[in-house]
Amino acid sequence: MQTQILERMESEVRTYSRSFPVVFTQARNARLTDEQGREYIDFLAGAGTLNYGHNNPYIKQALVDYLASDGIVHGLDFWTAAKRDYLETLEELILKPRGLDYKVHFPGPTGTNAVEAAIRLARVAKGRHNIVTFTNGFHGVTMGALATTGNRKFREATGGIPTQGASFLPFDGYMGEHIDTLDYFEKLLGDKSGGLDVPAAVIIETVQGEGGINVAGLEWLKRLESICHAHDILLIADDIQAGCGRTGKFFSFEHADVVPDIVTNSKSLSGFGLPFAHVLMRPELDKWKPGQYNGTFRGFNLAFTTAAATMRKYWSDDTFERDVQRKGRVVADRFQAIAAWISEQGIEASERGRGLMRGIDVGSGEVADKITHKAFENGLIIETSGQDGEVVKCLCPLTITDEDLLEGLDILETSVKQALS
Repeated sequence: MQTQILERMESEVRTYSRSFPVVFTQARNARLTDEQGREYIDFLAGAGTLNYGHNNPYIKQALVDYLASDGIVHGLDFWTAAKRDYLETLEELILKPRGLDYKVHFPGPTGTNAVEAAIRLARVAKGRHNIVTFTNGFHGVTMGALATTGNRKFREATGGIPTQGASFLPFDGYMGEHIDTLDYFEKLLGDKSGGLDVPAAVIIETVQGEGGINVAGLEWLKRLESICHAHDILLIADDIQAGCGRTGKFFSFEHADVVPDIVTNSKSLSGFGLPFAHVLMRPELDKWKPGQYNGTFRGFNLAFTTAAATMRKYWSDDTFERDVQRKGRVVADRFQAIAAWISEQGIEASERGRGLMRGIDVGSGEVADKITHKAFENGLIIETSGQDGEVVKCLCPLTITDEDLLEGLDILETSVKQALS
């Protein structure tokens, strides 16, 4: 296996290739193949970018057909047939059935582009600068988004430039199981001496992915929405990792029956691993002036094409989301059993998550690393998350077959017992 050129020329900033040091050559649905011909079951799925699997044949055919027709590939923000098809499909299959009325901003191809645009739009719309965010939140690593990201590892990589414009509050459960952290938020908003500048917006992940699969309670989310409404604060749902079906609904906030003012999507939005992001906003919030938020790659027509194909294939009714929820229960049951076995060995562990966004908290990054390294040796690709990497995180493709899902879970269980015995 030849890796010398990769190790010599690629920046030290690389991460995943350190955990999985093989050269991959092919992939299909939930399986990856390296250049030695060994197959791995993929419980990482591009960190949530490949919800519909690797090289999904239906989506790939739509892309091949579009390329063969000499369709527009790069179009700035020109009007194109691919963009029109995407917007029509988004409206008919996703927004209207959910009673949502949003305008769409294409800010650039990445999640952090979408977050930057969302928080800047909130400031423009409300004329206030402060953005409330939450402990363990991750919203991106460009400067505006980074100000709302909690992990010091990312915040300290600015070269000493301070991140500004955000205030952190405790996420649901951060202070313990029986403390409603929104009491603190409401108290600060009602106290002129509390030190909290009235925010333009609150940004929230309903399930914190990089933060450790921390799940916001549904009643907690409803109360957060009501607080925002009462104080004229916009609610931004960062649905970049938790969206596009990952939690068992297209939008993760659907579980709580809340309606955010602004929504950010990326990762699996294209359906095929192509970079793509959008910002959804209530129509009256569209305060942008022409060109005020710009970007060369905001008109990626290949992603428009695959995203529209994905929605037609998987979101024309509720069959797919019900299957995701079923698979989520399978993973939850196995993770609970694995966590119970770990706890019996004297290491406190617990299962958490929603849908197919699930994790096992083993309390230690060192323990979690032992498990994931052993899993890779046994043919399973799975990563960790949390402030110290203490949560073993499952983000398998939503399209994974039952056979591959069960085999992957078997490998993980075996790996846990090998790593901790």
